[in-house]
Amino acid sequence: MNDRITLDYGSGGLKTSELIDSILLPAFDNPALSQLGDGAVLDGSQKLVFSTDSFVVSPWKFPGGDIGKLSVCGTVNDLCMAGGTPRYLSLSFILEEGFLFSDFRQIVASIAKEAKEAGVMIVTGDTKVVDSGKGDGIYINTAGIGFQRTVLPGKSGIKPGDAVLVSGTAGCHGAAVMMARSGLLREDSPLCSDCRPLHLISSAALDAADEGDVRILRDPTRGGLATTLNEFTEGMPFSIELDESSIPADPAVEAACDMLGLDPLYCACEGRMLAVCDREAADDILRAVRAVPGGENAARIGTVTESMPGKVLLRTPIGGRRILSKLSGMQLPRIC
Repeated sequence: MNDRITLDYGSGGLKTSELIDSILLPAFDNPALSQLGDGAVLDGSQKLVFSTDSFVVSPWKFPGGDIGKLSVCGTVNDLCMAGGTPRYLSLSFILEEGFLFSDFRQIVASIAKEAKEAGVMIVTGDTKVVDSGKGDGIYINTAGIGFQRTVLPGKSGIKPGDAVLVSGTAGCHGAAVMMARSGLLREDSPLCSDCRPLHLISSAALDAADEGDVRILRDPTRGGLATTLNEFTEGMPFSIELDESSIPADPAVEAACDMLGLDPLYCACEGRMLAVCDREAADDILRAVRAVPGGENAARIGTVTESMPGKVLLRTPIGGRRILSKLSGMQLPRIC
């Protein structure tokens, strides 16, 4: 096998088989995938949750993860936020001619590790190779299927007085990718992406609450916490008021955002969960989430109110309030 990907590896012929047999099958081997059909026949009779996502992050490797880890976490987390238990993933690569096999193997190993941690199987996929200069190294698409464990009311179930919770600090992923891209990140920097699967955190939250007490779950990716919360309030008869001093902060993220001229509340997370829940259930949910790796800094950051319907408000430490609007334009391109 050559050191670099060539167009032959996307031909569907011997080279494609070589790629599958030497790299992909050993990493993801399971009965459904080993059939190498155009699709997979899967067990299950429950109501399904389904999601798909594409990943084009640049650079493909960043502090705390890489495009492979991100591709698993991104789709697994979408299934979790829909109240599902993730089970199966499809995996498709678009590789650029000249991409190093050593880098490809590293990405595949990262995917295999995260899939195992999240309890999902890679059951079907595809590989294409494009001309040199046409694909920026590697793009990945994943689709996921899970079984619905509970029905979440969604934003229509949110009520005044409900609590707003977050499982950790804001903006870590976006800040880490942007600093890595800029070349300003030192090797000893503590800045790190929060990229991680949320299956344990979401399960802990749902297990700690009664049916219906959790109104909505969301992972605040592009646009960050502020934009995601605006999606909750948009067109609704309630507002959300955040307490700035209660929002968990990472000093490394704040320093990076100061340098880059960004606001952590608008920077993407890839391993954080936002939840709106009944206020009586909030303490139990927080205790459960804090007991799970990755949820140690979970906090109650706000309350649903009726003061300015459709808006998200930030109460500052000096007692003032400002409106947090939805992100306008693309603040951070190519972060996932």
